[in-house]
Amino acid sequence: MYLYLPKKGQPPYQTVLFMPGSGAWDARTTFAQVNPQFSFLVRSGRAVAFPIYKESYERSNDDYNGGDKLKSTNLWRDYVIYFSKDIRRTVDYLATRADIDSGKIGFFGLSRGAALSPMMLVPEPRIKAAALWINGLYLEQIAAEVDAINFAPRVTIPVLQLNGRYDYNFPDESSSLPFFNALGTPADQRRRVVYDTGHNLPPNESFRETLDWFDRYLGPPR
Repeated sequence: MYLYLPKKGQPPYQTVLFMPGSGAWDARTTFAQVNPQFSFLVRSGRAVAFPIYKESYERSNDDYNGGDKLKSTNLWRDYVIYFSKDIRRTVDYLATRADIDSGKIGFFGLSRGAALSPMMLVPEPRIKAAALWINGLYLEQIAAEVDAINFAPRVTIPVLQLNGRYDYNFPDESSSLPFFNALGTPADQRRRVVYDTGHNLPPNESFRETLDWFDRYLGPPR
């Protein structure tokens, strides 16, 4: 795990757990292709915890092949359970640090990391709010034990979901909107914003939405 601490602000820091897109499972070293899209959170005065999930980056296995051909198998089920364990181990570690406010932990998922978020959020009650970017339901057969449609109704924390209207990975009407509608979060604590983009978001607008969301539900950083 990498833990990014802000240069401004005062401890104990709010912390946001980051779960990246599928590129993390195609790379072999973290900093060769690490996506800096979470850096705006660090600049806002928050810490970011970036677990190196099983089979991603330095923990990769050439037999894994990114998982894209595995989703209908029990092997994919096992991997998703491993990812969830990585999340919970990370929160356990954060709770041991005096410079981290373990009562104010958020989750930021990008693409695959956001699509898998229900399986990460439901087993970990210490996460208090989530921001999900360019995600939706996978439109393929998936083991019921790790299918987001079975977990989303059990997500009850505040959720922000940002999507591209023309996303080719998670189409609006058949994937991203059903994901949002399946969430068990009360209607007044979830928000979905759709941009006229594909599998990407306009940076300034998405940064602003995400920071405002964490300000609202975790409080402004110290």
